Amino acid sequence: EFSNSPKQGYTASVEMGKQIRGQRKGRGSVFVSHSKHRKGPVKHRALDFAERHGFIKGVVKEIIHDPGRGAPIARVVFRSPYKYRLEKMNFLAAEGVYTGQFLFCGAKAQLKIGNILPLSAMPEGTIICNVEEKQGDRGKIARASGNYASIIAHNLDDGTTRIRMPSGSKKIVKSTCRAMIGIVGGGGRLDKPMLKAGRAFHKYKAKRNCWPKVRGVAMNPVEHPHGGGNHQHIGKASTSKRDAPPGAKVGLIAARRTGRITGGVTKEK
Repeated sequence: EFSNSPKQGYTASVEMGKQIRGQRKGRGSVFVSHSKHRKGPVKHRALDFAERHGFIKGVVKEIIHDPGRGAPIARVVFRSPYKYRLEKMNFLAAEGVYTGQFLFCGAKAQLKIGNILPLSAMPEGTIICNVEEKQGDRGKIARASGNYASIIAHNLDDGTTRIRMPSGSKKIVKSTCRAMIGIVGGGGRLDKPMLKAGRAFHKYKAKRNCWPKVRGVAMNPVEHPHGGGNHQHIGKASTSKRDAPPGAKVGLIAARRTGRITGGVTKEK
C-alpha cells in the first residue's frame, strides 16, 4: 500500500508476515468445491398436502454414486399429484433399499426402511436418517454414510421429539419434522485404511482442494503463527479467541475447553 500525498511522498505501510492458508481459502478461487460431475442436491420431497394428510408412492429407479459423497443416492420417481408429469427426486439410499422398491412418503406411510414419515408417526427407539431440523427444510441431520439418529422420546404436550444425534448429543425438534427410516448406506467407509497417498489424492480430487495439508508448526514464522523455532512446537497457547484477526485465527478457535475428556460420567441412554 502506497500513499502519494504531496506532503509525504511515497511511503510504504509495513505489514508483517504473509497471508495464511485460511485467508486464501476465504477468497474461493482454486479452493471452491468440485461439483461438475455431482448428481444434484439430495433432499426430501417438498412438503405438500399429500404428505401432510396421507402418503404418496414412488419407485426406486436406480442407486447411483455421487462423486465427493460417501453415501449412495437413490433416484426415486413419483407421479405428481397436481400435474400430469413425473417427479424425479434424489434421496439418500438407506441400507437395504433396492431398485424397483416402492417408497412411501407421508404421515400415513408404513413403518418400513426407506419410507419417509413425520417423527410423530414413529415409535420411540426408531432408527432414522436425513432428519429435518425445521419442518419443511427437506433433511439436514444424519446424512453421511453409515450415520443415523434415533428417537428417544416424544413430548405430546408441546409437540416436540427428542432425538439422539450421530455425535451422541441430544436435540429437541418439532414432531412434524420428517425423517427417513433406516441408516444411511455406504457404512464402514472409514474402516478400510488409505494405505497410500495416491488414494487420498483421488479422494480429495473429487471433493475440493484441501489435501495435502501442511501443519503450521512445520512452516516459517512469516507463513503461520505457529511457525519457526528450533524444534517444531507451537510455543504459545493453541487456542485463539473468536474475534482474533484473520491472520491470527488458527488452532482451537473459541474453544470452550481443551484436553482429554476425563471423569466417570455415565452416558444417558
